[in-house]
Amino acid sequence: MSARPSPPPVQPSSNGKPTTMPRRRPAAIVIGASAGGIEALNVLLPQLPADFAPPVIVVMHLRPDTPSLLPEVFGERCALPVREAEDKMPVLPRHIYTAPSDYHLLVERDGLIGPGEGASFSLSVEPPVRYSRPSIDVLFESAAVAWRDGVLGILLSGANDDGARGLHAIRAGGGMTWVQSPASAAVATMPEHAIARGAADRILPLADIGEALRREFSE
Repeated sequence: MSARPSPPPVQPSSNGKPTTMPRRRPAAIVIGASAGGIEALNVLLPQLPADFAPPVIVVMHLRPDTPSLLPEVFGERCALPVREAEDKMPVLPRHIYTAPSDYHLLVERDGLIGPGEGASFSLSVEPPVRYSRPSIDVLFESAAVAWRDGVLGILLSGANDDGARGLHAIRAGGGMTWVQSPASAAVATMPEHAIARGAADRILPLADIGEALRREFSE
């Protein structure tokens, strides 16, 4: 399944005719993946250049009884530094962060400053959500609160419906939402649930997601 990318927003000009507005760079990007996600992320993340400013936060479904090796897996191939998120760690630009195994990963704002500014991570041992800890929904819903219309959520390959509710929350809050096209996903279930829920602004083949990020949001 594929969809034509949505056009940039428009607003009336001084002569009453619509003019195209540039797409605003998000304050942060949150990505969720499950079965087939390692392969998808290994295609997407290395496409981001070293000057890619928005922080990228990844939740990948992991076994609870083994440590995550995602920073090592991705770090060798990425221009951006890849770090495992820790409790109270600040969210910095030009970084990729991954969720640790057996913890929910959330983001929260520090103080009463602008949306997305001064954000930090929080780890939780609340019960699994949709059978998973870390849960994609938990990250996405916290990001929707922290960054409101300044967050871009991306949902990749996976075998259940985790992430669909959280992606819908991002879209409802004014953020942007992209979904990997089911036809390009190793396991189509997760993208299909998000699309069926009406949570996708854009449906893109995996090969196009990294290119779109680089083209639209690099400095």
